[in-house]
Amino acid sequence: MSDGKAAGTHETRQRIVTAGTELFRRTGYTGTGMKQIAGAAGAPFGSIYHFFPGGKAQLGEEVIRTSGAVYLELIAELTAPYADRVAATAAAFTAAAGTLAELDFADPCPIATVALEVASTSEPLRQATADVFGSWIDHLADYYAGGGVPEPAARDTASSVIALLEGAFMLGRATRSTAPVLAAAGAAAAVVRAALDGA
Repeated sequence: MSDGKAAGTHETRQRIVTAGTELFRRTGYTGTGMKQIAGAAGAPFGSIYHFFPGGKAQLGEEVIRTSGAVYLELIAELTAPYADRVAATAAAFTAAAGTLAELDFADPCPIATVALEVASTSEPLRQATADVFGSWIDHLADYYAGGGVPEPAARDTASSVIALLEGAFMLGRATRSTAPVLAAAGAAAAVVRAALDGA
């Protein structure tokens, strides 16, 4: 395969994953059809099955894992400027509230959307979402431990922060308001503060 053809093939595959990510985020996994994804990607319908012979489930897993890695990088970027773990947590939630508003209260991330839909019906997709959430919790646990929160409190703190964020996103979407995310910012900061005080 020539370099140009290989690049084009990679580009087509990436467009399909990107289209799947956007559509799963906006309309959910079950609400998205493969023809929609092909159309949004500007790719021939058959090319999806060329790249993802396992069909929608395989594409869904790719979307989850790829998006999860992107959001893990974002978490790292949002927390990196802050030595103060409490301030970093509050700032990350404030940024998330802004993102939610910018997206007109569509889910900013497909992970939770897919998890809520298929956790009890698709083991591969459930496992993919669990792995992604686990990677986020691992990162935050290390971050909080680096700030002085001992294990296992650091992991419990990280789990609570992720749960607060995902719950706040759900309420924010339902109410079309950033208020739940901003309220959760204070709650998450308090969780981190309590963990540090208890160290």
